[in-house]
Amino acid sequence: MREPAFWHRPRSWTSYLLFPLGAVYGAIAALRMQRKGLDAGIPVFCVGNYHMGGAGKTPTVLALTRILRDVGETVVVLSRGYGGRLQGPLMVDPGRHAAADVGDEPLMLAATVPVAVARDRVDGVALAKSQGASVILMDDGFQNPAVNKDAALIVIDSGRGVGNGQVFPAGPLRAPLAAQLERTDALIVVGEGSAASAIAAMIASRPDRPVLTAHLKPDPAALAALAGKGVLAFAGIGDPARFFGTLRTHGIDVVRERAFADHHPFSQDDIEALIAEAGREGLTLVTTEKDLVRLRRGGELPAIGRAISTLPVTLEFEDEKTLRSFIGERLFKARQKKFGVA
Repeated sequence: MREPAFWHRPRSWTSYLLFPLGAVYGAIAALRMQRKGLDAGIPVFCVGNYHMGGAGKTPTVLALTRILRDVGETVVVLSRGYGGRLQGPLMVDPGRHAAADVGDEPLMLAATVPVAVARDRVDGVALAKSQGASVILMDDGFQNPAVNKDAALIVIDSGRGVGNGQVFPAGPLRAPLAAQLERTDALIVVGEGSAASAIAAMIASRPDRPVLTAHLKPDPAALAALAGKGVLAFAGIGDPARFFGTLRTHGIDVVRERAFADHHPFSQDDIEALIAEAGREGLTLVTTEKDLVRLRRGGELPAIGRAISTLPVTLEFEDEKTLRSFIGERLFKARQKKFGVA
């Protein structure tokens, strides 16, 4: 879906009119978050957002996977498989599945880490454990109470924050902010803006709840390949403007930009139109890795997609030492609670 513009305006008549619906939705969501869920029997870390739309969850999941593997953990990512038709539980196979089957984010992650997709997250836990997981890393599911979390790490974009601060449909929040703050164990602020500073201050005021600053770092080889070229950039992610801004910040000449709805299922007609537009102006097509994965079929990129460049990014933390310490402490506490051992 495309986020309505009024979600990011401090005052809007549309938001005021929808406020009663948001109040009802928020009350139900807050009550639901209080329910007790399944004890998975192994540590469960959840990477989530306060709001609808993207903020950098996928690169955060990949960064946490790396850190957990560094300390000897066997990680399996658990995803609902948003945008995919398969209910699961199943393990994502990049050589067999397409984004239409399991969702774009699980398919992209599965190139690096085993990913279990399950609409019923309890079933997903059982599948992840059957794969030898020592830690389950939930991609989203912060507001879902089905599985107890040993640590909830919330990702927020420093430039967008939480928009107008209202609950859906009056705003982008998935539940009242107070209820979500109460269950936040760490906050990851991506970028250099100030829109998230008030929330960061509230989290930082509570003991043992770190606020971590991170930045998306583009792949140097991909940047070098685009240097000196005019590009037509397109994206169907939660915040396409962030992708376009990243290109410009790193010196790429973005001549044209095309924004699509989040998780947009690109058709052949879409891609042919983009290729034709780029060709008329002598531009290079560039998109995100998540967008390109939606074009793959059975692990292969069709010929029409090979004219498209991507800009891979990784998430880098300003204070990774604090993050590693937080992860180690939460792993210790989780195992102490579940098994009585370190």
